[in-house]
Amino acid sequence: MKTRMIILVLVIGAMFAPFAQGRTKLVALPERDATIIRLDNPNATLIEEERVLTLQKGLNKVDFSWKAVSIDADSIRLTVLDHPDKVKLLNVSYPPGEPALVWEIASDGDYAETVRISYLLRNIDRLVTYKAIADKEETQVNLKSYLVLRNFSGEDFEKARVLLDYGEPKDELGIDHEETKRMLFLKSPEVPITKIWTWDAAKLPWDPEELEHRNIGVPVSYRIVNEDKSGLGEFAMAGGKARLFQDDGSGSTIFLGEDNTALIPVGQKTELYVGDSRDIVVTQRKMKDDKIPVHKNNKDQVVLYKTNEVITAKIENFKDKPATLTMIQHIGGQWEMKECTLDGKKVKYNRKDASTLEFEIELEARSDDGPAERNLKMHYNRLNVRP
Repeated sequence: MKTRMIILVLVIGAMFAPFAQGRTKLVALPERDATIIRLDNPNATLIEEERVLTLQKGLNKVDFSWKAVSIDADSIRLTVLDHPDKVKLLNVSYPPGEPALVWEIASDGDYAETVRISYLLRNIDRLVTYKAIADKEETQVNLKSYLVLRNFSGEDFEKARVLLDYGEPKDELGIDHEETKRMLFLKSPEVPITKIWTWDAAKLPWDPEELEHRNIGVPVSYRIVNEDKSGLGEFAMAGGKARLFQDDGSGSTIFLGEDNTALIPVGQKTELYVGDSRDIVVTQRKMKDDKIPVHKNNKDQVVLYKTNEVITAKIENFKDKPATLTMIQHIGGQWEMKECTLDGKKVKYNRKDASTLEFEIELEARSDDGPAERNLKMHYNRLNVRP
């Protein structure tokens, strides 16, 4: 077996034979029967390998060494699988100055014993990437996820199964030291998407007419929900880089861009940025900002006051298709909403944190008379302390 690192050997002796002084030249054992590379933890790689030890009745000494391989010595474990009640690990010792250890194993009979050796292996890098191809109508994507495995550990793996914390286990493959391999881990050909336009009051101008020369656009994203009805939802999806394409309707694809997604828990969503749109225009203005004294000090100075504030926003859709706008508003400090309406009717919002509000606004397609229009109004009081 081609191997760069682990020399696993066996010494057999009587149960009460004296332990040999110093290191002994030992005989190599058979190659690994099975190996699993586990990538469940993003910060460490767990290796699990199975080997068959030919044990004789009495005391058996097994030498495990890993010269030039990035093993965490404290993480090495041996588990007896076939006869755990008859084969016992008595002791483990570490020869000074050597990347090695010796297990003392007591056996009450002669066995070909299967054992599992596990350890943490450094310098195996993993990278998760996504490729999403949207249909021409931008209603769904063909989603694939790939694992890129890079081995700089010092060890060659002739055959190993790779397990991530999601997707199907990869069939056995070989990956040598300093080799990189890319493998498909997840495919879901019809994942529904929602095209989202996002306007953030803290990032985009309130009056685009004043900045017309800058040609400001509204960011556009594809929203994907990790749930059953999307063909997903079985496990959390790892974070990684996503490359986005669109079917052009003539047998080819258009590259839209790329974005990075964080971990997507089951039931949660991710939004992948695909560009900016100038078909939706948001014009927002502060219509009122009155100061109301609340408390004065003994010098008749106002030290605590409220502000009575009103903000209005006009949203216009110049597209010939309906659209969904995510509008993000920010109100700092301690505040109380007095009135919040969309087109004169009370509207709900999602309070993301103490100062951030998120609205989901459905926009109709434009008509022959002009763009579809909706109007948001926020009336709130804010408590202020004067220095």
